[in-house]
Amino acid sequence: MLTVGDQFPHFNLTATVTNEVSSAFTQIDNKTHAGKWLVVFFWPKDFTFVCPTEIAEFGKLNGEFLDRDTQVLGASVDSEFVHLAWRQHKAELNDLPFPMLADIKRELSSHLGILDKNEGVSQRATFIVDPQGIIRFVMVTDLNVGRNPKEVLRILDALQTDELCPCNWQKGEATLELA
Repeated sequence: MLTVGDQFPHFNLTATVTNEVSSAFTQIDNKTHAGKWLVVFFWPKDFTFVCPTEIAEFGKLNGEFLDRDTQVLGASVDSEFVHLAWRQHKAELNDLPFPMLADIKRELSSHLGILDKNEGVSQRATFIVDPQGIIRFVMVTDLNVGRNPKEVLRILDALQTDELCPCNWQKGEATLELA
């Protein structure tokens, strides 16, 4: 699995960005959001139970990520058409403000090393990538356990200080000084 300090892999994927069939899809690659921080999170499958709770919470926090010059990208191995159907079917995903990437060839998941060996789907993984394309944070949870998007936001805040941040540090609090 790629980890902190590694270059995030190059990718070019179709993304679902709206619920309107005529404008639902676009291509997104490494250059689409050049110069921005990225939060790229993966879920195992569309039309499941834990996944929409996380996706909806990332959606609720999207404005806070944008305030930090950060683009959120969600991804699974489902197709863009399945993403569209899920957005249209699931009320909490109707107005999702960030792209849903379709990694149907499993190339990005494989390059990242997060393809579950038993299930053949992306693991529940989260990456924070800096503007230079370097992975600065990775978290993977069990397929059955949802992550905490507020904690991802807290870690992003800490990374963006470029300073030493103690346990449970929150944006606005003092950072650590070297003695």
